[in-house]
Amino acid sequence: MGMATYTITINERTTSGKALIAYLQALGVLLRKVTPEKKSSFERSQEDIREGRIEKFASSEEMFQSLGI
Repeated sequence: MGMATYTITINERTTSGKALIAYLQALGVLLRKVTPEKKSSFERSQEDIREGRIEKFASSEEMFQSLGI
């Protein structure tokens, strides 16, 4: 019988999360912590453009008025 790979999310800050990790390690389960890759400022900017989270202004004066400056 082959091995399977499962992905679960555990809150390591809780008592039950810590206990679950300790239990899985005691069983000999191979655990690997995955941290999400951080996006560069350019990638975040591209995502903002794709998702429509930008505002366009005709002039800097219009922008300052929108900001209440």
